[in-house]
Amino acid sequence: MLMRVGRSHPHYKMLEAQSKPTLTMTDSKSIATLHLNDLRQTNSERPGWSLTFGATCAEAAAVCLDAQGHPERVVLQIDSIQSCTIELQWDAIDETIRRFNADQEVATEYGAYGIAALIMPRLTNFTVIERSVKGKGFGFDFWLGSIDDPDTLFQRKARLEVSGIRKGSEALLQSRVNMKLKQISPSDTLAPGYIAVVEFGTPKARIVKKCRT
Repeated sequence: MLMRVGRSHPHYKMLEAQSKPTLTMTDSKSIATLHLNDLRQTNSERPGWSLTFGATCAEAAAVCLDAQGHPERVVLQIDSIQSCTIELQWDAIDETIRRFNADQEVATEYGAYGIAALIMPRLTNFTVIERSVKGKGFGFDFWLGSIDDPDTLFQRKARLEVSGIRKGSEALLQSRVNMKLKQISPSDTLAPGYIAVVEFGTPKARIVKKCRT
């Protein structure tokens, strides 16, 4: 079964039930753990990932979470067709990291990129492989490739648009999802699309799939 996102979006579907068993848990003792440092290290879940870009995203995400008063390990709620939680960990940040993430808008954007890159391979068989080019009218941030077959990894299998919210209500989060679904419409004929909105106050991530037209 697929859950539709609002009556005004009959073709939008919540992320299909592709979650790995480690993420669909209710027992807090067996909760899966991800570390922001994974973004700066070689990992089989992100074989096409830039480690330099990953380090920037990891620091930005840590700053956003720290600014909301979260300790260096926190439960991240993930909303999809099968809602789940993970324990997210990061290293303590210092004043240098804070200074270079002083622009809240930029830090929130890059922090959301990092969270999305961490969880997408766990929720789907897709991973970030390439930054989309602005000015083409595509309306999304990244191309995704399939990690199921190394021979086709760098084939553009899906689109990913990411958005971050420092602290916001459920209504704001859903409004941002709907806005992003509309934003990627010009490229709907290219490939299926995913929207990932990360809210750092709870913290929470909502992942929504939009079918190719």
